[in-house]
Amino acid sequence: PNKMSENRADKSGLAKDIQRKLEAKYDIEQERQCRYWIDSVLGENLSEKEGGMYNFAQVLKDGQILCKLLNKLSEATGGAPLVKKVNAQKMAFKQMENIEQFLKGCIAFGLKAGDCFQTADLYEAQNMSQVLVQLYALSSVAIKKGFTGPSIGVKISDENKREFSKEQIDQGKAVIGLQMGTNKGASQAGMNLGKTRAIMD
Repeated sequence: PNKMSENRADKSGLAKDIQRKLEAKYDIEQERQCRYWIDSVLGENLSEKEGGMYNFAQVLKDGQILCKLLNKLSEATGGAPLVKKVNAQKMAFKQMENIEQFLKGCIAFGLKAGDCFQTADLYEAQNMSQVLVQLYALSSVAIKKGFTGPSIGVKISDENKREFSKEQIDQGKAVIGLQMGTNKGASQAGMNLGKTRAIMD
């Protein structure tokens, strides 16, 4: 079957340089962690498949695993499945529809738009580094929502709002922080560095 990305002309000039930089940014260790994480959450066997950016894109490009992963995390944190229908068909537009549903579901789950990749980033392997970023962010948001299963990345901190009384705020204004340049009353009075310069009339 013909694939859209196979029929495209090779990139050249600036586009080729940008693509080369995106590929150099790709971290195979992060990919390995993502594969193990998906395996652990879903019971898949992605870690047994051949590694590498294009191989990982091939595994995820139909969007089915991503949709199942998001639904599993959503259900495990007390929510409903965020992707109602996962397309199993092999047609390109159905696969891209799965990816779109996954991306919309991730926003609904609590991810920031800046953490999300574009459909072409995965489907055509244009920016697989961003796909890894989103998988890490998805794990972090799941942990914050109470997911107790396996995870990758860091836990997102909770807001820790503090309330200060007017008295406390006024006391804080009286303190001079060291970054303000206080020298605790020290001066250069009486210091003599080297010879004094005699000025003759």
